[in-house]
Amino acid sequence: MAAAAMKKQEGDATVHRLVVGMGKTGFSLAMWLARNGHAFAAVDSRAEPPLAERFHRELPDHVLHTGGFDASFAFLRSVGDAFLPAYRPIVARRKATPFGDRERQFQLYRRGRYVEFNLVWDRGTHFGLQSGGRTESILMSLPPLVRWDYDWRPEPGSPEAQLYERYLKPRDWANDATP
Repeated sequence: MAAAAMKKQEGDATVHRLVVGMGKTGFSLAMWLARNGHAFAAVDSRAEPPLAERFHRELPDHVLHTGGFDASFAFLRSVGDAFLPAYRPIVARRKATPFGDRERQFQLYRRGRYVEFNLVWDRGTHFGLQSGGRTESILMSLPPLVRWDYDWRPEPGSPEAQLYERYLKPRDWANDATP
């Protein structure tokens, strides 16, 4: 199924959705999308992804593309071809959203948390650093500008607080019915 065929009309905009990978994160996202009525497809380059059987059992109306590199690449290429038509309406809708120093500082703080995760928890980063990989090459994948603030908390009622209250807390995304 081509990526362009997976769309949902939302107002005047056509929305395309694709789930890449069928591990825990990909499956959780697929369940959330299905529960909230979104059209989507999923792709995994592995012949037998870890949660493929559960995907087919619990999401029989959705497509999971699996297999070798050529099939996965062709499917992802179709997604790439659909990217600009899907992305332009998002930019048009959000281009007037204010972005000042407060938002920039928060962006740098969140980037710092991403760096923290990668250096402390990410197995790939650990493997690279511990196996004699080139430190400079490994660290080049991290954002060049970040910030850390000790015990930082968002201002109550702010968009940052909403992000923390709704998304940045432990949650069973696969089984939680909250949209």
